[in-house]
Amino acid sequence: MFASKGQWDQVFAIASEMQSAFPTLSEGFFMGGLSCKRMRQLPRAQVLFEQTLRIDTNRYDAAIELAEIYYQIGKFSHSVELLDKYQGSLNNSSYYLVNAASIYTRLGLHQGAWQLLSKANDVQPNTDKILAALADASVLLGRTDIAVPIYRRLIDKYPDYHKHHYEYSKLSKAQDWSHVDEMKRIISSKGLPDEKNIYLFYALGKELEDLGQWKDAFSYFERAGNAILKGANYTVAPEVKLMKDITRLCTKQWIERHSLSTPVDNSAPTPIFVVGLPRTGTTLIERVLSSHSTVDSADETFFLPMAMNKSAVGALNPDVTDALLRSADSIELDSVARDYFEMVSYRLSGNQFFIDKYPFNFLLLGFIACIFPHAKIVYLDRNPMDACFALFKQSYFKFAYSLKDLSLYYQAYYSLRQHWNDVLGDRLISVSYEHFVSDQEGETKRLLERVGLPFEASCLNFHENSAPSGTASTLQVREKAHTRSINKWKKFEEQLSPLASSLSNVGIQF
Repeated sequence: MFASKGQWDQVFAIASEMQSAFPTLSEGFFMGGLSCKRMRQLPRAQVLFEQTLRIDTNRYDAAIELAEIYYQIGKFSHSVELLDKYQGSLNNSSYYLVNAASIYTRLGLHQGAWQLLSKANDVQPNTDKILAALADASVLLGRTDIAVPIYRRLIDKYPDYHKHHYEYSKLSKAQDWSHVDEMKRIISSKGLPDEKNIYLFYALGKELEDLGQWKDAFSYFERAGNAILKGANYTVAPEVKLMKDITRLCTKQWIERHSLSTPVDNSAPTPIFVVGLPRTGTTLIERVLSSHSTVDSADETFFLPMAMNKSAVGALNPDVTDALLRSADSIELDSVARDYFEMVSYRLSGNQFFIDKYPFNFLLLGFIACIFPHAKIVYLDRNPMDACFALFKQSYFKFAYSLKDLSLYYQAYYSLRQHWNDVLGDRLISVSYEHFVSDQEGETKRLLERVGLPFEASCLNFHENSAPSGTASTLQVREKAHTRSINKWKKFEEQLSPLASSLSNVGIQF
């Protein structure tokens, strides 16, 4: 009764009485852990769930609850260990199968999530929530053969749930107007304000672009961005300021001074940080390099900023903030390295190299140079207009919802990029997206040589790499490299002219 009403303090009181009266029974400790977890008292919850498992090792419910706590406090390897140990015990519980799958997903272990969601669908067939999660997981594995019919079924059942239309639109190139017309009918029949149609706008923009309707496609991308900004208290100024502050902080002298005080762990694997603006080819290069026999991939992680924030402000914050920069000189860089390797270890198999492909690590290259003296840094470049338009038509990036904000952000990014060129020099391995897709074999050999790897033909066949990809490019990287996206912005040259003018006026060429 108390639990159903959210009165977790009352549940905890009852659980404490049960623990005193029946110290050899697990239920009181489990209820206590559950109540503490709901009240965000994670350390107490951890202790109680651990005690539950000591009393009864078969309590898979306690194991999954504890795995989530381990995830939340940054003990990722502990979380994975529990999930792996108990996943075979979950066959009759769709609830904990879905919960465990969610943790696997947040850990970036998408194959494990898919397997558990498939089991959940067997236990509780054709449940919409489970099917939607299974479709999401299937996309990350490149299994559009599974995802497409699920989303189509969900759209037919819930035509007014816009996100399903959005996810469905991304799975293949539109061949006809059927889904476009369907989405337009929904918009016209409901008469909702634009803020309620954002997912449909992005889906319409994507499919109209597929159909070569450039002007109409752009109008929907623009309406989507405007609708988001209308309801958001957002300004790009803090992000621009942050990049300028990073430039002032991470001088060549600052980097050299801090590098000298950082011990080198020669036993640790060598990170390859693949960075650059999103949508510039970072996932493509990650797939190429991770197809090499001596390279693991951690995919896209937030572990470096989390480890830095842990040292600087005592919180596992994945963002690069003013508070982090203000604490930069007090950060213990060797402890950041230890925490980082501890966080990422569960994703590695013991190879000499591993990839961390979080694009926004471009903000932290000065710190990377200090913390990881032997790390390789691969920096992607792409035509500024193609890069900006690719960002503009996505739903993920706040700074790209308007062309004005996008211009200001890109100008600050461009200046920071030039700064890293000046202070890091040969530490940066620059890769041009346009050059790479135009001469894949030659550029792959050059890249491998710069990283310090012998050529392997498997790197040319990256599209055959079956590993999951938790990025917006998860489907694109399952096809061969192509040049179709080069200068694609020119299809929208009229609509993008304000952006082109603002960039060219400050000397940014494209």
